Amino acid sequence: MPDSKQSSSDFASLYRRTIDPLRRYLARLLRNRSDAQDIAHDAYTRVYKTLDATEVKKPQALLFATARNLAINQIKRRENAPTRDTDSKIIELSLEQSPSIERIVMARQEWAATELAIERLPPGCRAVLMLCTLRGCTHRDAAALLGISRKTVEKQHSRALRLLRASLQATDESPVANEIQKGATGKL
Repeated sequence: MPDSKQSSSDFASLYRRTIDPLRRYLARLLRNRSDAQDIAHDAYTRVYKTLDATEVKKPQALLFATARNLAINQIKRRENAPTRDTDSKIIELSLEQSPSIERIVMARQEWAATELAIERLPPGCRAVLMLCTLRGCTHRDAAALLGISRKTVEKQHSRALRLLRASLQATDESPVANEIQKGATGKL
């Protein structure tokens, strides 16, 4: 590209237009957002050098082809990487490293209190809590599975967290209740 300012503005325009679609494309290919960002950065670097040196008629096509090739190379490196033999390195925990009897008993009591509090939730709230918090579904996915609106899922999830936190705090200001409070959005 002959004009340096023109090529920089063209590249900036290309970047703004393609950064989000390119990252999504790479994230689908690599199944890893961090790797997708790294590959996207490498692809932009290579395409910038090419655009600076030669005239390219379809820079977006060059960018996606470069990114795809880099992603394929990354996948091949992952597949060819030697796996670690963890069975040969068995780690034995010393008594100092294992949890004390008191901590084990406390953890079991907290777990029992949590299970009881979940059982006492209204059925709709419990279903939403199980899907969103324990299974990791989005509100949209939970709404589709339960056949209700996304807004209803949001309200029931919020209510479930509020009721669960209140129930656990009432039983014994347990650390579990504090963890749930940290995880809640604060819009309760």
